[in-house]
Amino acid sequence: MSFSILLLSAIQLLSSFCPVTCGYNHAKADDASQLRVYIVHVLPPSNAPNAGPTDLESYYKSFLPDSISESGETRLIYSYSEVLSGFAAKLTQDEVDSMAKNPGFVRAYPDMLIPLLTTHTPDFLGLHQGRGLWQPSGLGKGVIIGVLDTGLHATHPSFNDDGVPPPPSKWKGSCEFPAGCNNKLIGAKTFNNSGSGAPDDGDGHGTHTASTAAGNFVQRVESFGLASGTSAGMAPHAHLAIYKVCGPAGCSTSDVLAGLDEAVKDGVDVLSLSLGGSSVPFYLDPIAIGAFGATEKGILVTCAAGNSGPSDSTLSNEAPWILTVAASSVDRNFRSIVTLGNGEKLYGESLNQPKSFKPSSLPLVYPNEGACTVDFANIFGKVVLCDADVDEYGVTASIKDAGGAAVIFLNDNSSAYSIVLRDLEFPSPKLTYEDASKVKRYVNTTRNPTASITFNGTILGVSPAPVVAYFSSRGPSTATPGILKPDISGPGLNIMAAWPVQPETGENGTKTFNIISGTSMATPHLSGIAALIKSAHPDWSPAAIKSAIMTTSYVVGDNRKPIPDEQHLPASFFAMGAGHVNPSNAADPGLIYDLDVDDYIRYLCGLYNGALVDRNVGGVIRRRISCSKFGSISEAELNYPSLVLPPGSTVNRTVTNVGKANDVYRVEVEAPKGAKVTVTPATLTFSKVKEKKTFTVRVTGGKSGLAGNLRWISGRHVVRSPIVIVGDAKDL
Repeated sequence: MSFSILLLSAIQLLSSFCPVTCGYNHAKADDASQLRVYIVHVLPPSNAPNAGPTDLESYYKSFLPDSISESGETRLIYSYSEVLSGFAAKLTQDEVDSMAKNPGFVRAYPDMLIPLLTTHTPDFLGLHQGRGLWQPSGLGKGVIIGVLDTGLHATHPSFNDDGVPPPPSKWKGSCEFPAGCNNKLIGAKTFNNSGSGAPDDGDGHGTHTASTAAGNFVQRVESFGLASGTSAGMAPHAHLAIYKVCGPAGCSTSDVLAGLDEAVKDGVDVLSLSLGGSSVPFYLDPIAIGAFGATEKGILVTCAAGNSGPSDSTLSNEAPWILTVAASSVDRNFRSIVTLGNGEKLYGESLNQPKSFKPSSLPLVYPNEGACTVDFANIFGKVVLCDADVDEYGVTASIKDAGGAAVIFLNDNSSAYSIVLRDLEFPSPKLTYEDASKVKRYVNTTRNPTASITFNGTILGVSPAPVVAYFSSRGPSTATPGILKPDISGPGLNIMAAWPVQPETGENGTKTFNIISGTSMATPHLSGIAALIKSAHPDWSPAAIKSAIMTTSYVVGDNRKPIPDEQHLPASFFAMGAGHVNPSNAADPGLIYDLDVDDYIRYLCGLYNGALVDRNVGGVIRRRISCSKFGSISEAELNYPSLVLPPGSTVNRTVTNVGKANDVYRVEVEAPKGAKVTVTPATLTFSKVKEKKTFTVRVTGGKSGLAGNLRWISGRHVVRSPIVIVGDAKDL
């Protein structure tokens, strides 16, 4: 089974990045002499601002035990310079323990594997040629998106450079594809702890995500005979830089850091990472640390929220300088109809819709209450019901081999109305939990149950849409509970994009596309949209772009009701973030909540405390820091576009006018139930563009978990910030 397919379900994230020194898990005694890769954090050298690559490498080598230097062994794998003060090296536990005694050593932890977490989505998001955000952004021209993933299938037509100008002069990268690159695909490099091998994509995940972010226009495409039309990514004329940091088993943290380090040096504008580990403090999280370094250089980093929903507090990539993306549906179904023997019609979905399948009435069986683990000898010519939480690939293959006519997969209550489709090479409709309950009731009350299956192809305009997907990881954040995460939601359920081979046959083709799901698919949608905004506003900071995306998002769906979750209940902000992305409005937000690096540092100084606060904060920002001198703020005081506040709290926010001069905004508060929210002043009057105004928000009353909205409204703009009540005043 393809590794990327495994990512479609709500997989459990791998174990956290445990430090092995400085608070500190020792390896077993019999492992102490075994070589493995460690990521080592050190204080920067005294000449850090002027240190070149050779100087840094020499400095890093000075931490290695003398025995290594004297032996001439090549143990140093990566020397990081842009996103981490430190290096990756092959070491034993004994050598790490010895190295920890050196002045300047901060911590070390073993390299870990972390998991990788369309023809219609541009239309669904309001992106159309000649109008909307595509027009002022020039389709993303001049912006470079760096994608850290499984590589890329470089000859796919989605990466043609028709209409794409040469890369900007700031581009410093190179191309490791034997056939070279072009104006669309401007660079590609491999990081796999050896530095060898072309960045080809043998998995498909990287090709899919890269084409979603910035695939060029490809006409007359389809997948499984479905979703026919013209394919395009969010920023069709943006440039792509590919950093292969993942393989079939996952993504090495040392490689991810190396990819981030190289991308910053190369000159990318936006970074897209559809991968992530479990929640840990930021000073132990390589992605958070690397993303901070990129943010400091003006690069927006977009990351997947994770695929461990719908349980609470299951997020990845929670740092406030990261744009954390949840996954939702679009208004498109791949319709299958199951008609029961009693005449009731149940509407499901299926990727595999063989034209040769006859819609005749067939016997319907439900072996072992849906577990489908019994002898398949008695299912020849029958339709088999199976619960969707089984091994769908293995079960389908067994039913097919036993002569079964079809399989119908039944969602459980946790996935409810979210139907995740897979290529099962067999007639295999999937039903929602509501319809699954109906068919189970029919089977259990009918002597000789039957069913027929018909396929209706691609259906557009399905409502409600968007719907938060069940697998999308939820807040509250564990690493930073006072910051609302995820930040935003975007299309991530059954998304069609480029693929290395034809999914139905596994053979190479000229226009090969696949339909898969995950927050991995939602992330590049936001990366591409961020590139469009960057193209339209090249002087905006990462925080400004992020604010524009969040404050212009919407929380009411196509049916004029609140955006629902997988249960078709109103989705919470901890499920969908501030709301669902609205690209066209994001280019003209009116006001932005901006942040600079010093703001994040003060936030980190307030987030951590104790004797190690300076070392922990320094580990994230890659330099020495004295928090007592620098100052600190609480999470609630960070100038974030959303507000997580305990009752009785008072915080300030500052907005910058990016609309027109002489704009006047009045406040409108939708207070959480039982709470009183006071905003002063109630009117903000601007006399010029880029002028800043500060206002105060005070919350009294209300219960934890309740939510509302704060809106600043002018004649042309609505700038909305979610408000979530948490705990009590002592919690933040």
